[in-house]
Amino acid sequence: MKKMIFPFGAALCALFAAAAAVGCTSSSHNDSEPYAVLAPAAFAGEAEAWEGVVSSLQQRHDAVVLRFEESPMELEAQLKEVAPRYVAVVDVPENIGRDYVISLNQMSRRMDEDPYADFLWGIITGYDAAGAQRMVDDAQEPMVIRTGVASIKELEAAKWFDAYAFVDDHQVGMRGEKKAGESSLAYSEIEYRTDMTGANERIQKFVEKRFGKDVPDVLRQFLEYYEGYEPDLVVTASHATENNLEMPGSVGNLRCRDGRLYVDYPGEQRFVEDRDSRMVYLPIGNCLIGNMNNTRNSMAAAWMNSQKAATFVGYVVTTWYGRNGWGGLKYLITNPGRYSVPEAFYMNQQDMMAQMAECSDSLTVAPFDYDSNYFQTMMPALQRFVDVEGLSQEEVMNELFFWLGFWHDRDVLAYYGDPKWNVRMQEVEGESDFTVTSEFERLSRDEAAATGASRRCVITVETSPEFSLRRMQGDGFKEEHVLDLPFSYFFPQRLSNPVLPEGETRHIVLDENFMLLYDPAFEPGQTYTFEVLCD
Repeated sequence: MKKMIFPFGAALCALFAAAAAVGCTSSSHNDSEPYAVLAPAAFAGEAEAWEGVVSSLQQRHDAVVLRFEESPMELEAQLKEVAPRYVAVVDVPENIGRDYVISLNQMSRRMDEDPYADFLWGIITGYDAAGAQRMVDDAQEPMVIRTGVASIKELEAAKWFDAYAFVDDHQVGMRGEKKAGESSLAYSEIEYRTDMTGANERIQKFVEKRFGKDVPDVLRQFLEYYEGYEPDLVVTASHATENNLEMPGSVGNLRCRDGRLYVDYPGEQRFVEDRDSRMVYLPIGNCLIGNMNNTRNSMAAAWMNSQKAATFVGYVVTTWYGRNGWGGLKYLITNPGRYSVPEAFYMNQQDMMAQMAECSDSLTVAPFDYDSNYFQTMMPALQRFVDVEGLSQEEVMNELFFWLGFWHDRDVLAYYGDPKWNVRMQEVEGESDFTVTSEFERLSRDEAAATGASRRCVITVETSPEFSLRRMQGDGFKEEHVLDLPFSYFFPQRLSNPVLPEGETRHIVLDENFMLLYDPAFEPGQTYTFEVLCD
């Protein structure tokens, strides 16, 4: 299995620089894709409006509703009985924080004995109940992502978008824009700000140290693109907290106030224009911005409220390794249109779990101490899990750093939004170069007796003459965080007790919801089949 290797010293330098249920209501539902809604037994405020959010989800998805007193984790036993494929947690922001998200990630993997998440989950919340209801309503109809704005350069190919613009978080001062009807980006330099009147002393010292006298007005340019395009997708990186988002080298700051985004420039303060259209926000390179921090006065609530982020995926801790965030984006844009946003992030997380399980089962369950200096405290602990026998000291440090990154990222990505929303990238011409289909066959009496299964699921992959294995595996996107992806398949319906047939030798990871094939040897113009036995 391939993995990314960081030079340990260089990476560290870069890092430090920068419910027992109290009630249950149910109705008939699709047995292959049951949906559960978890909600408090009683909402403290706006109770009727919050119950309306629960009711909307229940009716839309024909869902089972489970109630908790203090925490959704009280419902673990009931969830095992219901066995949902999708779970929405409706809760007020005052209840949602770092440990809440970590616990949800962990509980999703405890429905059975394997290390994989057994359901896709999303938190439905908002600055208030009306914001949470908007999130539900905006996910009612499918959405195809056609326009984007970002604070990263990595999407500069822009092939996924009819219109796209970015400011660069690495080469501060660079920007690029692809206007509607154009085929590629045009690059230019961001205007510099010379008047620092109103800037506080800290900002003035930063500008003098980094740029001398003048500074590129990065945030102002980002907002010009964002408010001008009102894009379907926003992707950001660079420094952030639960309360602010900074553009690198910018003298301004994006903050939250009263459920809205607020721009704090030297000598100028204003609200960001409220949006009229729904969007997806992926701050996958930002620290902490996904943590509601048990308050509605957070950046996450403001993006969901005033900017209509119907899906928001972000870290609840400081991030440095980035496999969970960047990996989810890589799954989304690789073979665009194939996975919805929730499916892409789900598949990436299961890919992570599969690699961790092959290293050590302990890594899939061992708690991570985010409040410690984990480079000092957790690295030695890793040596109990990771086989480093025969490696040089440098190789040992690289190996431990690699698995520390996976361990750190395992449980800390928050998914806000309906986990069943069909929102995905638009297809790119020429890149839909393989198809995947599956069909079921009833086993004969003798086969059933020999295998203990009752059905055979046959998965067929057909590659076109123009097929590119490199593109299937991610086309080299963000290799410092995520190397080649496996071939992956999210089953159209969950399988019951799936097993590989005797004699299957390919490197396959199998679960009720998905299949991963590592190091696929697919070639153009060929057909490949896989068999899975199930009940």
